[in-house]
Amino acid sequence: MKTVHLIRHAKSSWDHPGLSDVDRPLNDRGTNACRIMAQPIWDAGCRFGHVFCSCARRTQMTIRGIADSLPDMNIKWNVEDALYTFSGRALLDWIHQLDESLDEVVMIGHNPATTDFCNAMANANIPNVPTCGYVQIQFAQSSWLELSVGSGSLECFLTPKLVAKS
Repeated sequence: MKTVHLIRHAKSSWDHPGLSDVDRPLNDRGTNACRIMAQPIWDAGCRFGHVFCSCARRTQMTIRGIADSLPDMNIKWNVEDALYTFSGRALLDWIHQLDESLDEVVMIGHNPATTDFCNAMANANIPNVPTCGYVQIQFAQSSWLELSVGSGSLECFLTPKLVAKS
């Protein structure tokens, strides 16, 4: 069985219009969302064993904010240029290249790639994975190469608004 944990980056700042998209940081709301989402993501079964993050500054700030909120977990991550994509198909292509010894991965990335990937892979009907949203998809397949459209099961979907209400 394979499991994919997806986290869309937290809310980014548009305060500096001259910054390139890849260099935009989080705003205060995004930083706060990382704090409130960290424990619920952990409680949903995400153990942050193999974490891969887009090269965008906002995605790296998102995982850093989550890691800082779970200090006893010693979360580490790898930056992957290929995850700086807005294509769900590109995410699947990247997953197909994963080492088969990994059973679970965490990906921190962007929309619409995150929403499109979730809906396609799990036959879900999520209109939008919001900033700092979390999705867990499980697959019965034993090989990353075997993952295909509709082969997953949506196990968890968390948003900052839902978490704040509970």
